[in-house]
Amino acid sequence: MDIVFLVGRILLAVIFLLSAVGHLTQSKGMAQYAASKGVPAAEAGVIASGVVFALGGIALVLGIWVDLAALALALTLIPVTLMMHAFWKESDAQAKQGEQIHFNKNLALIGAMLILFFFVNQAQDIPAGITGPLFGAW
Repeated sequence: MDIVFLVGRILLAVIFLLSAVGHLTQSKGMAQYAASKGVPAAEAGVIASGVVFALGGIALVLGIWVDLAALALALTLIPVTLMMHAFWKESDAQAKQGEQIHFNKNLALIGAMLILFFFVNQAQDIPAGITGPLFGAW
């Protein structure tokens, strides 16, 4: 069953790793878009979120402090989701639908990261991982 957990971690990590590549290689354009959404310090936010997505994604794949990575990813996604995918602010039906899809996807990712955080701390083990959880059982 360790392989199932590893495959699941890798599949979750892919979205963060691909997003990190975009954030870090296209930061100027992404910052302009974020600024148009009203994000303060947009360029710093794009780069910071890209770094968290990269480090978190790598940690998920390798199984290094998965609980810390999951928590960092969830906490980063919360403001990103609220600022970048505020579907309730859209007046165009197509734009509203697109933003709601991204908002819902991010909600699912936040939920997955919180479940992962809980699981690895309860299990006190990270199947097919390099380290155990950082925080330990509460």
